[in-house]
Amino acid sequence: MTKYKFCLISIVLSMGFLCSCSSDDNDTTPGNPVMEPKIEFTNAFFGDSLSFTIGVNDNVPLSILTANLYFGEEKVSGTVIRTKTTGDYSGKIFIPYYKDVPDGVATLEFILTDTHLTSIKKTYDLPVSRPAFPYLILVTADASYPMLPTGTPHEYAATEAFPSTDLPAYIKTPLSGINGNEITFGWEEGEITQGATGDIPFTSSKAGRYSVTFNTKNYQATPFFELTLNGQKMGMMDKENFQIDMDLTQGQELTVEGIGNIDEWWIDSDFFNKISENIFTFVPISGKYRIMANTVFQYFSVEVLSGNSPATLQSDGTGAIWVIGTDVGKSSVAGNEVGWNTDKGLCMAPIGGKKYQLTLVGGLTVSTESINFKFFHQKGWGGEFTTELTTTSDVVFVGTGGDSGRDPGNLGIVSGKTLEEGGTYVFTVDVSGGISNAVLTVVKK
Repeated sequence: MTKYKFCLISIVLSMGFLCSCSSDDNDTTPGNPVMEPKIEFTNAFFGDSLSFTIGVNDNVPLSILTANLYFGEEKVSGTVIRTKTTGDYSGKIFIPYYKDVPDGVATLEFILTDTHLTSIKKTYDLPVSRPAFPYLILVTADASYPMLPTGTPHEYAATEAFPSTDLPAYIKTPLSGINGNEITFGWEEGEITQGATGDIPFTSSKAGRYSVTFNTKNYQATPFFELTLNGQKMGMMDKENFQIDMDLTQGQELTVEGIGNIDEWWIDSDFFNKISENIFTFVPISGKYRIMANTVFQYFSVEVLSGNSPATLQSDGTGAIWVIGTDVGKSSVAGNEVGWNTDKGLCMAPIGGKKYQLTLVGGLTVSTESINFKFFHQKGWGGEFTTELTTTSDVVFVGTGGDSGRDPGNLGIVSGKTLEEGGTYVFTVDVSGGISNAVLTVVKK
């Protein structure tokens, strides 16, 4: 059996706290703490609350019995019991339930400390193992289903005629033994996490009767909708959104697999050039990008990255420019308008030469009668283009405040003009002359 060090050690208290427990602050009589466990530590399970009873006595007033639980050098649990007088003291300490940790032997370490800072320590070996539950419970909004052992170690399955191919649910365990705790497994930050109850986005490729499986050791589960880009699995953020961070080269081929109706998806021409049904080439300059797939709006959005975060516009004109405001949205303005929600900001495609491009279609991704959006230095509030942005377009103007009809930097449509329904317009922001001398061009293709 693997040997792990689960240590129960004392919390060192300050002299002032310990002395406050003494009836005589000037008493320097040496202490002689004694403790003896009244329970034999034979075995325990991950997820249990381990009960213990310790008999204690001393010739001076006692202070505390402290129990801390360590996995290696890391503290994972702890409890403190006040022990003023001789007697038996009982408590519980939680043994965490961790992913991928094999069965092993824990080390329990108890420390008793009196008011004169004299202490005694005892240690005990304790076999610890992952519990074999008789069943798990799959919990949906409308029903619960038993998940039974499949015969594969730690794996459980519920096989039913579920009401839909989409089955948002979390999983919980029954109580096991007198010290067992209910353990939940739910969706948190794009993965199955112990202790969470967020719905796991189970999705089956077929309707009717199918199986939902879960492994209580490695947290692997099925079924999920799986989407890959050049053979790399996109991370599932929820049942509607997938993403992957990649270093991409301009002109690089990208193959999408896992979308049966990809011919119905809207393809953003600023970032992708379609070669065949599921093969595309990458349009912007080479760099690191985040590609996101939304199965509801059926399109891929792309963001420029700096490290692992959305890029910002740098003083030398490199980085990214973002679009935030009303009357614009991908894959459609009617269904997914950006508005003034910075989380939905659109990243312009860097096309080289410190130029950034946004292609819009009248009536589809941009309103034809009126627009009111602007360009920002980041995906959020902060730096933005105002009076340093100019244009010579005879259709779109840059607001200057006051009688212009738009706040400084906000775009509007020139009075008496409209964008053509179905017309394609390429908005380009050129900062090659410096970010304080930005030029907007609007070209109808």
